[in-house]
Amino acid sequence: MQAVILAAGKGKRMGKLTATTSKPMLKLKGKPILEYKINALPKKIKEIIFIVGYHSMHIISHFKNYYNGRRIIYVFQSDLNGTGGALHLARSVIKDKFLVIMGDDLYHKKDLEDLIKYDLAIMGHAVADPSLFGMIKDDGHGCMLEVIEKPKKSRHKLANVGVYVLDKRFFDYELVSIGGGEFGLPQTMANMAKNHKIKIHAARAWQPIGKPEDLKKAEEVLDRFI
Repeated sequence: MQAVILAAGKGKRMGKLTATTSKPMLKLKGKPILEYKINALPKKIKEIIFIVGYHSMHIISHFKNYYNGRRIIYVFQSDLNGTGGALHLARSVIKDKFLVIMGDDLYHKKDLEDLIKYDLAIMGHAVADPSLFGMIKDDGHGCMLEVIEKPKKSRHKLANVGVYVLDKRFFDYELVSIGGGEFGLPQTMANMAKNHKIKIHAARAWQPIGKPEDLKKAEEVLDRFI
């Protein structure tokens, strides 16, 4: 099975910290964020597809073509046209069922192991303030209908954390524009959900890393993700 790791972005909210490196290569206790993410991948993942762009050479020189026994393929995203656009760039090297994760946030190893048991799935985590996240709307039977971006209020409690299990059927659906020249992966999945059941998995743990202060928070809880 393959994992696609989206790691092309500039990490603008990190300010000066990402002036000379990409956000996924920022360090937690001396190691790049990406190392923790790769080490959390299930054993079934035999190949990793990195979508790279901004300061990509730092990622390539660190992980090369193999890392801890896994083959690594690099796909370059020069036009940062969203998560959906990024995934479509990897279409030719994706074989069938695959895991998608973001290149920065921390995810629990057991959650990823549980998620890949499903044919199609999305992972969410309970949050107190839905206005800060994309909230997963469910069908009442544990399956995704759509992701509603930053609603003021929501009866749906799980925020989309950017982890998905998909297969090549995803590419049968036209990418959904989210404005600004970007195409959304979860928004495209919403169209897919009209024809296929996409299971929602509630995560045990999730540590978003978006701002400089999140790095300190991540280091404080890092033991939960190792």
